[in-house]
Amino acid sequence: MIYTDFKGKKLSTLGYGGMRLPASDSKGHVINEQEATRLFEHAYNNGVNYFDTAFFYHAGNSERVMGNALSRFERDTWYIADKFPGNFIDVKDGKLELDFSGMGLDNMTFNTPAEIFDYQLNKIGVDYFDFYMLHNVAESTYDLYTDEQIGLIEFLREQKRLGRIGHIGFSTHGRYETIEKFVGLYDCFEFALLQLNYLDWTLQEAGKKYDVLTRHGIPIFVMEPVRGGKLAAPGKDVEDILKAARPDDTPAKWAFRYLQSLPNVSVVVSGMSTMEQLSENIELFSVKEPLSESEKQVLEKAVDAMASFVPCTSCRYCCDSCPKELDIPMLIATYNEAVNAFGWYVRDVMSSLSDGEKPGACIACGACVPLCPQSIEIADVMAKFAALLESNK
Repeated sequence: MIYTDFKGKKLSTLGYGGMRLPASDSKGHVINEQEATRLFEHAYNNGVNYFDTAFFYHAGNSERVMGNALSRFERDTWYIADKFPGNFIDVKDGKLELDFSGMGLDNMTFNTPAEIFDYQLNKIGVDYFDFYMLHNVAESTYDLYTDEQIGLIEFLREQKRLGRIGHIGFSTHGRYETIEKFVGLYDCFEFALLQLNYLDWTLQEAGKKYDVLTRHGIPIFVMEPVRGGKLAAPGKDVEDILKAARPDDTPAKWAFRYLQSLPNVSVVVSGMSTMEQLSENIELFSVKEPLSESEKQVLEKAVDAMASFVPCTSCRYCCDSCPKELDIPMLIATYNEAVNAFGWYVRDVMSSLSDGEKPGACIACGACVPLCPQSIEIADVMAKFAALLESNK
């Protein structure tokens, strides 16, 4: 196992994510605890010491199952990472209501952040978190996380002072501008968990997010290294491209070697649900083998075969001429994601915008087109995006 030094801690570069554990039901709510425990034990015995979970994973069962499995090992030989569930919180009458209605679960209400924090500690069965994050700093959670009356940042700082948090961080699926604004406000964040892989480097502008965090001196822990399995089974066209370059390597190996090529990546968290996946990843992280420059070009060809992009470079020339003051580069970037994988990420971004900021507000005046160095027919893209949003309501 390759290890990374993180502020005096020796972290396995492969982390175990608790979002895709083996389940006993079709919705993934009920974890197969016997099999999950077997996987955790195999990971631990083969050098994995970083384990990541969250409040709502597996309908709230991931924390408990992971805590039970790890409790058989000496506490100072493994690291647990958890997250404050702000992405599910509504503030009502001064109370914090966790809204799980979309998961078919009962809502929960807490009076303070401290009650949520203690609830998580008790569920896992530990006295402290080695790593603790704000869950998904993004446009939809920014106001909650920066609300001084709720005082989440000061609460986290106090828990660290008391020794109940080892390191403070945040996970994020937000836009890079939001991340830039957030980390500019605070000096307490020691790491960030970012969705990062060779496809999202462009598709979700993860490259720009990587640059923001690197510039601020914040080490990156990676989630979704194979994009929920898509990069482990990318389809025949992509697999043919990869095998032509390295016949013996799996698509997953390409994805992980790509991340080994990024100097500000400390830990790669993978959600492994089978022994086969776990064993392959342990083997991949036993040797550091970053990509060569020619292999990076191979991945560029793979991305071209896998996804469709509107080639916006975010120069923002178009924004100066827009009478509706639309953030056109941001909308095009979100459109690129929506065309290739319409899901909660797109819905999250769109939920943070008013109707006047969405693609349907474009009046197709054409003022932006002469200013675009890429000659993008922007009004057409906005119309297609608006129609796509309407069809996915």
